[in-house]
Amino acid sequence: MKSTVETLSPTRVRLAIEVPFVELEPSLKKAYREIGQQVQVPGFRRGKIPAAVIDQRVGRGTVLNEAVQEAIPQNILAAVREHDLKTLGRPEVEITEFNDGDSLNFTAEVDVRPELTLPDPATVEVTVDELQIDESEVDEQVKNLRERFATLKTVERAAAEGDYVQIDLNATVDGEDVPGGSASNISHEVGSKQLLPGLDEALVGLAAGDDTTFTTQLVGGDFAGRDAEVAVTVRTVKEKELPELDDDFAQMASEFDSIDELRADLREKVSRGKRVEQIYAARDKALEQLVAAAEVPAPEGVVREEVESRKQAMVDQLERIGASMEEYLAAEEKTEEQIDAELAEAATEGVKIQLLLDTLADAEDTQVSDDEFGHEIVHRAQRAGMAPQQYYDQLVRSGAAGAVFGDVRRGKALASVMEKIKIKDSAGNEVTLDALRAESEQAHDHDHEH
Repeated sequence: MKSTVETLSPTRVRLAIEVPFVELEPSLKKAYREIGQQVQVPGFRRGKIPAAVIDQRVGRGTVLNEAVQEAIPQNILAAVREHDLKTLGRPEVEITEFNDGDSLNFTAEVDVRPELTLPDPATVEVTVDELQIDESEVDEQVKNLRERFATLKTVERAAAEGDYVQIDLNATVDGEDVPGGSASNISHEVGSKQLLPGLDEALVGLAAGDDTTFTTQLVGGDFAGRDAEVAVTVRTVKEKELPELDDDFAQMASEFDSIDELRADLREKVSRGKRVEQIYAARDKALEQLVAAAEVPAPEGVVREEVESRKQAMVDQLERIGASMEEYLAAEEKTEEQIDAELAEAATEGVKIQLLLDTLADAEDTQVSDDEFGHEIVHRAQRAGMAPQQYYDQLVRSGAAGAVFGDVRRGKALASVMEKIKIKDSAGNEVTLDALRAESEQAHDHDHEH
């Protein structure tokens, strides 16, 4: 195999590769073997069919094509090693010349990691918002906690927003029952907009035993897009009773004896959350500065693949909740071109950051231990609701284990950057990473408890 490399841009090269026919022989033998296992020829045992018979049956061209498809990636890999290239993404291959018995000539265009001149992270200074806590934020936390301990009490009055009702529903279109359009004894919070459009408005003013009908447009099923008449009957009306904000509530809802101690703890939680937000803001600003200073280019092919992957993830997520891209675009009042442009911008930024962190990791010779890699696998498996070994096996099968390893290595490089940069708030106070460490330690302990 002979190969040459031509630089097309700081992030893309074209390999020209020539493979003598004799070097294709192993791939050709393998192709005959595999095709011979798949075809049946009377008089020959499967897998024992002579090459000449296979040529007659499926054609020599088919066998050559299969051999070439196997040989191309192998030779690209050899050429990449020979020229010591750090490739990214999938190569685009074009066969320039190939005849039976002659050498195979092809080109492979592929994105490569650019050579970057890195600034010293210690020279990076970022400013974040000053940490300020308004009592209303603590009140909001108290309110949420109070809501969790609320009780429901049956009342002899008409339903109002915020009440809970037990209801029966039955939907019809032109007098005909809608399949799956009836349900009985459903619990519903009036005003929550959790069920059918128009239901909440119809319920306000109805007491136990009352019924009414309203019109709604169906979104799924045989009658999608049609107006349905929905009959609703109220069985019971219950109002939410919130507990008194006193020391008894503090003892019931937390490990604290007094409401003052509970509020102090909630204030500290709000403060910790804001400190973590400061660190995240500092991280984003520092990466932005470093990417700009290093003039990191974005490889087009990798960005294209990343955009496709992000768009597919969006479609999958929408499908899981029973929605389509068209519905999403309508709700967001955006065109597909706008979404593509947003994805391209985010993907470009993401790819540039990855390249920067990979280069930093190389410069610092960042290593990833088995424990660190294993911890990440366990963490991701938990999020995916899978057993760690099962998750890891799936990663290996799909060829994605290397990407996870890369993520862990980049994470370590980022942690090293965060240790070196200078962070101040808008009032001129120094901000340290202690808050993030405390938060991650708590999250780590929480993981172990569960």
